[in-house]
Formats: sequence, structure tokens, C-alpha cells
Amino acid sequence: MPRMLDVSEDVRAEIGDEEADRLLAGDNAPGSYDCTSCRTPGDSEQERTSTVLFVGEETAVLAFAHASCIPSQVVRVAEEQLQGAVASIAAADAADSLAAANPEQAVLGVTSGLVLIEGELHPALVVEPTAPVARPGSDGLTDEFLSLLVEQGFQPVADVNQKPAPLPGWSVLVAMGQLHSVLQPGPGGAGQAAWWQAHQPLQVTDGWRAAANKSHTVLVFAAPVGSIGQQPREDLLREALEKAAANGRLVAAAMPLAGT
Repeated sequence: MPRMLDVSEDVRAEIGDEEADRLLAGDNAPGSYDCTSCRTPGDSEQERTSTVLFVGEETAVLAFAHASCIPSQVVRVAEEQLQGAVASIAAADAADSLAAANPEQAVLGVTSGLVLIEGELHPALVVEPTAPVARPGSDGLTDEFLSLLVEQGFQPVADVNQKPAPLPGWSVLVAMGQLHSVLQPGPGGAGQAAWWQAHQPLQVTDGWRAAANKSHTVLVFAAPVGSIGQQPREDLLREALEKAAANGRLVAAAMPLAGT
């Protein structure tokens, strides 16, 4: 049965006319899928569906999305980021499995903003859990969110005016101006896996995206629950970051930008 698929000219150019025609005829296209943008189920037999191709230097992964969410497109990522793109595509299943296994797990809240350092605006993400984070296997009485991140390579922040050091193997995945995930090294050094995954991709401002595309780097700050809060303005966010740093409750790392 023919699928209601949109295959853009860019995607067709990458996969070839023969494969594109097979998709449009329904031969290689799924009926149901999880939208790579909003993470909710879709059905290519019942609703217009976009083909989204994640392309690295040597490999590519084809995903599907509601046409109402994003158009058919090619998203170029570095080859080493492609495993992260795969994790992003499959995030809904992973998140559901994780929630089922850890019903009381803290959720990581993420806020985007611009941080002024040495006269230059830097794109930043601020990560704050909704509850204390205990070490696996512990009694759960101590919040060890910061110590766990320090073990991963994040560094304590004493001064927000100093740019944090790069964290090898980690990156921030952005596609079409939307934040998808923060990626960490995969088990055994195999590719990358999602450390934080947006349930639904988060829109970033044009200014944030322009700064990220200019520097190709995103500064990721993290603080324990109750340290930052939801700040309505970037100046208030900056004040909260400085207060957390002064109280020894802030760590950070610089990560390369994956995507655009």
C-alpha cells in the first residue's frame, strides 16, 4: 500500500531515485513509526510523513517524522556523532524503558541561554534535576549529582566569567534550530549515547543558534536541584549561575555542536 511520504530532493539525491521510489511505493517504508521530532507515534498510511536522513562522512540513517513537525530534509552530522543521532531517533523507546525501570528517577530539566564571557556571548545549556540524584546502589539519601558529573569529566565552576574546559567524547545535538540531546561516550567507547534526551525537541533562539554555529561549541552548566530554577530572563539566569558557583554547586564543560 503506498505510503503518504514526503521525500525531499536533498534526501532523494542522497539515497538515489531507486530507493526513493521504493519508499514512495511503500516497499521499504514503515507503517507506524516514532516521529524523530516530537517522539510521538505516527502512521505513514494515515498521515503525511517526512523522510529525514541523518548523514555522516561514511554512513547514513533514515528516520521518519510527522510532516506537520518538520519537512523532509538531510541533517548532516560528524561520523562520530552518528551513533548519537541513532540514539536520538530511538530516544522514545529508550526513555520509556528507562522510566519503567526507574519510576522514581529524577528528570533533568534543561534551559538554553546566552552567557557573556570575556566580552563574547556563548551559547549555554543549564541542566538541573527535578529531584536529588543518588549514586546507583546507594541508600539514596545523599544528592550526588555533582560528584557523578565530576567523575564524568565536568569541572567545578569557581568563576562564571571563565570558559569551562572541553569534555572529550561529549557533544550537543541540534537540528533545524531545535535541541535534541546531550550525547556522551557510549559503553566501551562505542559511538555515543544520549545522556539527556528531549522528550520533544526544544526550540532555541536565533541568537543562541547563531552563536553556536559561530563557535561550534556549547557550554553546559549543571547544578543540583533547587540551585538555579526557571529564570525568565538571561540576566537572572546569570545571577543564579553566579550564586550557585559561589556556593560550590555548579559544574560545567564545553562541548562541540553536532548538527546546525
